Amino acid sequence: MIASPIADDLALIERRIRELQVEWDKFFGGLEKKPPTDLKAQLEALIRKYAQAEIRNNTLRFRYMTLTARFSVLSELWNRRLRALEEGRSLYGVRPPPSSRETPAPAPGGPPAHPAEEAFRIRNAEGDVAAVRALYERFLDARRALGEAAPVRFDGFEKLIAQQASRLLSSQGARAVDFRLETKDGKVSIKAKPIL
Repeated sequence: MIASPIADDLALIERRIRELQVEWDKFFGGLEKKPPTDLKAQLEALIRKYAQAEIRNNTLRFRYMTLTARFSVLSELWNRRLRALEEGRSLYGVRPPPSSRETPAPAPGGPPAHPAEEAFRIRNAEGDVAAVRALYERFLDARRALGEAAPVRFDGFEKLIAQQASRLLSSQGARAVDFRLETKDGKVSIKAKPIL
């Protein structure tokens, strides 16, 4: 099979999205002083290259649409976090991360430490990669905010969410499943609610 220029560019877009995620994580983690705006601009230019183009191959067109949707969700997440940082608010949408001298302690008998956040809607157990990725990023942020350091791999997380969504979509006859983060007793968990 002969590789096409668009297939090569889509592979490059996918690689650059991963690189950009790493660079934004470094910036928000304090390892880099400047946000990776140059790398983001290069990636946006590469994505725009095919925005008006007619992609005849269905597989490549679907892959392009999936990658652009994923990039769009991540860009929105990065922009929100950057705005929060510029405004002096918490990057995590819940509370500032604990300093090295303090240990987070949940209020005894009180409400959960994290207020209800936005829902991440999954309509297709296999196809909503961008929503699952955004949920994963928010989950990691919330865990870091509480000092939970155990690594969570995306592939295992994605599989777990897909299984739970698939089960609720079929058993409840739901048209979608909303996933929300919840923190209780210093632990972050994910709650699923079928949308009928």
